[in-house]
Amino acid sequence: MSVFPRTKPRILVVTPEVSYLPEHMAEMSSRINAKAGGLADVTAALVSALDNQKADVHVAIPDYQTIFNGESNAFSNQQRSFRRVKPDDRLHLAEDRIFYYLNSVYSDCGGINTRISLAFQREVINNFIPRIAPDLIHCNDWMTGLIPAMARKMGIPCLFTIHNIHTVKTTLDFIEDRGIGAADFWDQLYYDYPPADYEAAKKNLPVNLLTSGVFAADYVNVVSPTFLKEIIEGRYSCVDHHLQRELTHKYQAGCAFGILNAPDSTLDPQTDQSLFCTYDCDNFMEAKRKNKVALQKALGLIRDADAPLFFWPSRLDPYQKGCKLLSDILYQVVSSYYNDNLQVVFVANGEYQDVFKKIVQFHDLGRRVAVCDFSKDLERRGYAASDFILMPSIYEPCGLPQMVAVKYGSLPIVYDTGGLHDTIVHLDVENNSGNGFLFEICDSAGLFWAIDQAMAFYRLKEAHKIPQIRRIMREGKEKFNHENCVAQYIELYEKILRRPVIQQPECTLHNFTYHPVYTENKLELFV
Repeated sequence: MSVFPRTKPRILVVTPEVSYLPEHMAEMSSRINAKAGGLADVTAALVSALDNQKADVHVAIPDYQTIFNGESNAFSNQQRSFRRVKPDDRLHLAEDRIFYYLNSVYSDCGGINTRISLAFQREVINNFIPRIAPDLIHCNDWMTGLIPAMARKMGIPCLFTIHNIHTVKTTLDFIEDRGIGAADFWDQLYYDYPPADYEAAKKNLPVNLLTSGVFAADYVNVVSPTFLKEIIEGRYSCVDHHLQRELTHKYQAGCAFGILNAPDSTLDPQTDQSLFCTYDCDNFMEAKRKNKVALQKALGLIRDADAPLFFWPSRLDPYQKGCKLLSDILYQVVSSYYNDNLQVVFVANGEYQDVFKKIVQFHDLGRRVAVCDFSKDLERRGYAASDFILMPSIYEPCGLPQMVAVKYGSLPIVYDTGGLHDTIVHLDVENNSGNGFLFEICDSAGLFWAIDQAMAFYRLKEAHKIPQIRRIMREGKEKFNHENCVAQYIELYEKILRRPVIQQPECTLHNFTYHPVYTENKLELFV
C-alpha cells in the first residue's frame, strides 16, 4: 500500500468551458476565455475560490486557439510558447487540431461535437490524469462523460456535474478509434441495452456519454435542487429515461444533490460600466428612470420614464423558454395597458425572433416593442432599464437571468419550475416577502395573470413599492453570488474526500499505476 506524501488533496476540474482563471496557474492563463453558458462562470468562480484557499487545484480544458480572449490565429505563436508545460503549471490544455479553428465552444454539427469531446477526453485520460495524479476529479457535462468510468476503474473519487441535459451517443469502436483505450473500462460505461461482453458492446451498442458520467461517478450534482427532483419524478419528456433512472439511483443512495449556479459577479448595477447611470439599492429609483429613457431613445420606443418596461433576456427557444406563451398574448398585453405605454424589449437570438418581429410589424407596435439581437452591453442595459423580466420557461435547469434581474431591481415573471422555483418567491407586499411573480399553470392565461399581478404592483404608491424593490435588490446580492455557490461545492468535495475509503488494489491503466489514498478522514482540504 502506498500513501501520497501531500496533506492537501489534488483536485482536477475537467471542463469544456471556463471564463477566466487566476493568472499564476500558468503563463498567460489570464487570456483563457471559453464561454457558452453558466458552466464557464461557475467553473471560473470555483477554481478561483479553491485557489484563494491554497487548494491544489488543476484545470483541464481544450486548447481553443481562436476563442481565448477573442484572439485570432495571429496569437497562435504566443500560445505555442504558453503550451510548453512547466512542472508547477496547474492549467492543462488539451491539444488537437480539431480545437484550433473553432470560433465557439460547441459546433453546430453534432458529429463534430462528438469528435471534439473524444479528442478532449483522450488527452485527459491518456496524459493529464497520469501526470497530475489527482485525488479527486470533477467532471462537467456530457463532453467529459467517459472520465468517471476511467476514474472508477482507477479508484479515483469523481464528482459529475450536469449543467445541461443534452447528451451524445457513440460506439466503443468509434471511441477507441479516436485514441481512447475504452476496453480497459468498458464495463463502467452506460449502454441503452446491457451488453453480454466487450465484443458485443463494441460495434452495436452505443455509449450514452451523459448517463455514463452519472452511472460511473461517485457523486452527481444538478444545477438546481428542484430540477433534480423534477427529473426523478419524470416531469419532462425531453429527459432521456436512462438518465432519469440513473439519477434516481444516485439520489436514493444519497449521492445526488442540487447546487444552484450563480450569475457573473460583474453583473452589478453599482459597478456596471455598460449602464447610462450606475446605482445601488439606496438610489435605484431615479437611476433606473434615467436608464429607461436612455434605452427607449436608443431603440426608438416612446420616451416615457413612467412607462412599465418588460424585458426578455433569454434565448428565443420555443421548446424550453416558453416563447409561444408570450407570442399568443403579446398584442393583448400591450393593448390592455396601452394608456400606460407598456413596453416590451427583447434582447435575444433564436428561432422565435422572427415570430415576434412579424407580430410587431403586423400590429404596428414598433414604438412599444423592440426585438433586438443579443448583445452583452444591451442585455445589461435591459436589466437596468426594465421594471420586470419575462422568463416563462417550460423547464429550467437553473436559470441565471432571474438572479441577475433582482440585483438590478427588475422583478422576474416566471413559470414555477426548476431553478425558477428555487430562486423566485411570489411577491407578498403585506408580509414583506417574495421577489417576483410566479404562475403555476403553464399556458398563456397563466402568464397573462402574472403580468397583471406585476402591473398591480407597478401601480402601487412609491411609499409601498420602493421599500420592496430595495429589499429584493439587497437580498438578491446577498443570496445569488458565487461565494454561496462555491461553498456548497467545497462542502461536497469534503464529503467525497472524507468518506470512509474502500480498500482497493492498485490499478494500472495506460501504463499509469494509481495508488489509492487511505486517508482515515485526516485530509485537510483548506487552510
